[in-house]
Amino acid sequence: MCGVVTQPKGWRVVVLVDLQFGGTPMALHWHKRRWRCADLDCPNGSWTQQDDRIAHPRMRLTRRAALRATEDVGRRGRTVNEVAAELGCDWHTVNDVVVVYGGALIEQPGRFGDVNAVGLDETAFLRCAPYYRTEFVTSIVDVERGQLLDLVPGRGGEAPRQWLMGQGSASRDAIQFATLDLSGAYKAVLDACLPRATQVADPFHVVKLANDRIDEVRRRIQNEVYGHRGRKDDPLQGATPADHGRGAPRRQGHKMRGLLRAGDPSGQVAIAWEAKDAVRELYGHQDQDTALRWIDALADDLCDKLRPPEVRSLGRTLMRWRTEITAWHRCHFTNGPTEAMNNLVKRVKRVAFGFSNFRNYRVRALLYAGKPHWSKVVDDHTLVRGET
Repeated sequence: MCGVVTQPKGWRVVVLVDLQFGGTPMALHWHKRRWRCADLDCPNGSWTQQDDRIAHPRMRLTRRAALRATEDVGRRGRTVNEVAAELGCDWHTVNDVVVVYGGALIEQPGRFGDVNAVGLDETAFLRCAPYYRTEFVTSIVDVERGQLLDLVPGRGGEAPRQWLMGQGSASRDAIQFATLDLSGAYKAVLDACLPRATQVADPFHVVKLANDRIDEVRRRIQNEVYGHRGRKDDPLQGATPADHGRGAPRRQGHKMRGLLRAGDPSGQVAIAWEAKDAVRELYGHQDQDTALRWIDALADDLCDKLRPPEVRSLGRTLMRWRTEITAWHRCHFTNGPTEAMNNLVKRVKRVAFGFSNFRNYRVRALLYAGKPHWSKVVDDHTLVRGET
């Protein structure tokens, strides 16, 4: 301030939305004092009284109502419409409060400490219409503690790279392991930002890749033998990984072998099936050196020119990712916690019936799955500054 004694300029009544009382929406009428500077040349001119204990600047809800709305929407996963109807205001009033208070809460220093193992995975964010390209976001997760660290646009590329680089060299050096799902884009990000971290290929996606190769061989043989796509009564249609997986009863195994003999005269589907079982056996080993020898021998066998082309492709993939695949035997970290965080994020999306604004999407997801310190927003009157 300029140091000149202020003069009163009157009063201004501001009506704020408050918490319910007895099930009835309430409003708080705040008579604010207005002031002006006696110096006519003062750039401050006039101003209105502010008190963060009642409400923060530019907020239409009292502080206690804003805190309750933020916790209801962010922590309890309620819809903005539901909370707005309860308080007797419109959707934008509640959403603005959630974005401002929630944004300040998730950006608080210390929301997550040093991360030992990080996971990257993508999830669909927005598809406005069938002729629009689906937009994806990348979830960055602490897979050791099961905490969503942040959401960034895209499925690899510059946004995850900028986020990791923005954490500082000390935080990046503390990350020892990074899990991913055989994505070349995420591998490039980790190579550039976390060169010291051990990359771990998720076992689920490795086995899924082998299962996909069975389906590819089966579809090709189906067309070559029968000349059409699989139908209900075709033998190969019953020989699928979903119906005859590991641990199936013995009679189902006999049935599968009979279906393969009937519908696969060349035996190529059976070869792909044996390759999948060999990939699963890889995770029966507990020692990384033994696993490396196993995967080297397996990849060399699968790349034989007598194997089906889909099986040879699997062998090349195993050889290319051999270090990342066998790193699981060292730490046993997977992308399971990352997938779990994606499920929580999708729950927020379902409750909101979808999002078109990434800022709202990120704030709501991090409030629900990012484990913010909710006591901070209750105890710290200066947490929110009122910028919208």
